[in-house]
Amino acid sequence: MEYKDYYQILGVAKTATSDEIKKAFRKLARKYHPDVNPGDKTAEARFKEVNEAYEVLSDPEKRRKYDLLGPNWAEQFGPPRSGARSRPGASGGNIPFDFGDPTGFSDFFDALFGRRAGPTPPPNTTGPARRPTGAPPAGARQGENLEQPLQISFREAYTGATRTYTIQIPDVCPTCKGTGEIRGRLCATCQGTGQAMRTRRLEVRIPAGVDNGSRVRLAGEGQPGMNGGPPGDLFLVISVTPDPAFERRGDDIVTDAPTPLYAAILGGEVPVTLPDGKRVLLTIPPETQNGQIFRLAGKGMPRLKGDGAGNLLARIQVILPRNLSPQERQRFEELSRARPANI
Repeated sequence: MEYKDYYQILGVAKTATSDEIKKAFRKLARKYHPDVNPGDKTAEARFKEVNEAYEVLSDPEKRRKYDLLGPNWAEQFGPPRSGARSRPGASGGNIPFDFGDPTGFSDFFDALFGRRAGPTPPPNTTGPARRPTGAPPAGARQGENLEQPLQISFREAYTGATRTYTIQIPDVCPTCKGTGEIRGRLCATCQGTGQAMRTRRLEVRIPAGVDNGSRVRLAGEGQPGMNGGPPGDLFLVISVTPDPAFERRGDDIVTDAPTPLYAAILGGEVPVTLPDGKRVLLTIPPETQNGQIFRLAGKGMPRLKGDGAGNLLARIQVILPRNLSPQERQRFEELSRARPANI
């Protein structure tokens, strides 16, 4: 069984710090990465060794066990399992790179750390196993979601709107490409974080019917992913500015309908203003009382799921006439004498 000196593979001393190990790994990984050396089997094998060595030495517990057992590991664990094969996809742990190609583990690594053997490929399989097309790289992690407040008017909540929204979102640093280093030194652009803020102008469609606390999802506009993972999402959290002319009750809207006294007494048509500024005519019967509510079906707030709209509840507000002429005042006096005072 072959024993691999992981310190020698990375070119560091056994007393190397974690930062020294990480720097050595990054340098070798960039040098031997399959994307940099397409078709080079020697570089591919070297890349696997570097990846394997880093996964052990970057983990304090694994490194302690490796240092403790050294070349005598076989005496402690015995020969490798029969039929054991190297496990593909060893880019887990805290390896700060996106390794798309599979990287096998040595028998020593399997026996020492209890890795489960990977499945045996079919007899006609040739070459290294590869992840399914479109699948994220091993160790990939989706970026975090972000939230941004967005205030809209009551009318925009009623009609829906398109808004141009300027946001600041993190992205991969354009200078160091997310590594945090330039030629072994801290990246001056991102200060080693691997990220840089960028300004985005987004055309955002606000659907009709949103309310306070509604969330509009912008897919892929959140934090960038790690190790080649997809970005998170951006959620716009809606707050609606109150409108003194309208009161929302779920999907229903209540508004006052100013009504002349004569129309309330004799009946007639009363104009009612909708939140979008349009007006509809409400027909009221004779002797309509002040404060009486009439329902205009389907004229309320649109439902977010697209199932029609609520109702507009028009509340009658009778307007008493002012500046009566002598003739008008005389007629009201006659009407008052003709009807009992309590009716």
